[in-house]
Amino acid sequence: MQTIQHTLTTPLSRGAEVSGYLLTNSPEIDPYRIRPAIVLCPGGGYEMTSDREAEPVAMQLLARGWHVFILRYSVGADHPFPTALVELAATVAWVRAHAAKWRIDPTKIVAAGFSAGGHLAATLGTFWAQPRWQEYGLTADQIRPNALLLGYPVISSGQFAHAGSFATLLGPHPTEALKTLVSAEQQVTQNTPPTFIWGTFADPTVPVENSLMFANALHEHGVECELHLFARGGHGLSLGTNETSTPDGWGVVPPIQPWIDLFATWMHTVIV
Repeated sequence: MQTIQHTLTTPLSRGAEVSGYLLTNSPEIDPYRIRPAIVLCPGGGYEMTSDREAEPVAMQLLARGWHVFILRYSVGADHPFPTALVELAATVAWVRAHAAKWRIDPTKIVAAGFSAGGHLAATLGTFWAQPRWQEYGLTADQIRPNALLLGYPVISSGQFAHAGSFATLLGPHPTEALKTLVSAEQQVTQNTPPTFIWGTFADPTVPVENSLMFANALHEHGVECELHLFARGGHGLSLGTNETSTPDGWGVVPPIQPWIDLFATWMHTVIV
């Protein structure tokens, strides 16, 4: 396996970090194998990027045959919208630009995220085709995600909003127009890529309605979506295993552990 460290510089920020994990082809297996790539955005309410939703998840995705890039995007009130979004777009463009060198299929790049990172991925999925990217030196073809993976995502700025995420992202007094702009379910079009969503009905932090509204918007626009909602489990479960549990042992939830294999099956069906 090859690892890569990259520091992003965009018109809005500098210093966001990308950690890449590339599987090595073997002449004993397939020396010419071309793989999908996943750009992974950990959650953290736009205040942090959680370790629990970063490397442990990347290792499991690698084990299923995909290259993975973890984006530690800019967070905090000093980096309001669209700073992190431009960083994610630039990361997808950077990965696609190196597709031949790293044996990546440039038509199989997935934007993935958990919680607020899920909002970030969903926002790129709904914004990539807009012409505004020219002001950041990017084009739609460069930044287009071919699929989305969203784990218990923050989606809506409305009734079921995770207020803390949007307060950090937008500041204390956002306009209604800005709140609508970043409410991902209201920005879905037929250009939004196929999406896999998972979460729990019992999430006490980000209401399950966020996932339901995004899935419904995708359905209304004819975009393929697979949605898995588990009966039990809190927020921020990551893999739901010992590997991603907190120091006090919280977060081991066996019923949600199959989500990653469900995603793998979906990936092999949708991105063929």
